[in-house]
Amino acid sequence: MFTQNRLKFLFQAIVYGFAGAFLLVLLRPELLGMGQDTGMSSRPLNGNTVYSFSSAVSRAAPAVVNIHTSKRVPVSNDSHQTGDSILKRYFGEMPEQQKTENSLGSGVIFSAEGYILTNNHVIKGADEILVALRDGRIAPARIVGVDPESDLAILQVRLDNLPVIELGDSELLRIGDVVLAIGNPFGVGQTVTMGIVSAKGRSHLGINTFENFIQTDAAINPGNSGGALINTNGQLMGINTAIFSKSGGSQGIGFAIPVMLAKNVMHQIIEQGHVSRGWLGVEIYELTPEIMKAFGVQDMAGVIIVGVMQDGPAHAAGLQANDIVIRINDKPVSDVRRALNLIAQTSPNDAITLDVIRDKHPLTLKAVVAERPVIKQ
Repeated sequence: MFTQNRLKFLFQAIVYGFAGAFLLVLLRPELLGMGQDTGMSSRPLNGNTVYSFSSAVSRAAPAVVNIHTSKRVPVSNDSHQTGDSILKRYFGEMPEQQKTENSLGSGVIFSAEGYILTNNHVIKGADEILVALRDGRIAPARIVGVDPESDLAILQVRLDNLPVIELGDSELLRIGDVVLAIGNPFGVGQTVTMGIVSAKGRSHLGINTFENFIQTDAAINPGNSGGALINTNGQLMGINTAIFSKSGGSQGIGFAIPVMLAKNVMHQIIEQGHVSRGWLGVEIYELTPEIMKAFGVQDMAGVIIVGVMQDGPAHAAGLQANDIVIRINDKPVSDVRRALNLIAQTSPNDAITLDVIRDKHPLTLKAVVAERPVIKQ
């Protein structure tokens, strides 16, 4: 009997202990250090406990800026064509009429020297760029450099005591992690929205040449472009870039450029004025089932070369049209986007190994990669 009572007491103690721990985690996670891991804070309000990501926002938001651009565009005079021709007859050519178009976007200050990371499409073609800080300061910005193929641009403002965002590691993001988007949607002013990481490595969207997007359901709207996607510790995880929408507004599918990709681009632009990428001088196409059947191969992942530039790196290496590339530097090639990324990631003047199938026979070739020609705006 004594033994049974002791076992009963021990069982009750374990049950009550688990129940108490569950309530502690549920009601006071910060006491167990969980608040630090999640970035969530809590505070009492009218006898209740309020949980919030305000600490993360207060760390990151001051470094997120509004970008106002203006450009002059010619005004069409089609409706006055007859009158214009009469005036030209008597007075000669009339000066071209112009109007000013304004647009809005966002950006992120990542350096005390005033460097700002934003999207290329936010400032493309702008004649004037003004940057408005959260503290009320406004300053003109100059374009340091752009990279249309990743849709990134670097600006610089000359101001003292600038807030700087902390750069995180987007490789550590996991699907389901909470993220916050900060920007200037529709020009209403700085706005914060919350969501989760819906997917990573999104590509084949037709937005940029080089795509590796973070997908999120945090509301991103026009004007958010170039703004910050942060984690719950206030660290920059990505640059908000695009939305998938049939209505023009947020539908829970937004895309951000990972900060690890953006860091490489911005360092190259600051140091050398442009982004240097590898280039082989080939035209490649998806390896479809129809093409595989025509070439007598089956169940093969790769891309097919449909054109080789004369005297280019691929031509010098012996690559030919109709070669099927299955691996680049021992990494499988699943599609055109993957092949382009692997080539672009190779530094100019470095050698690259290509495993190909030619006339149903395997072949390994080495090519010395050249620098990808810079795309002008």
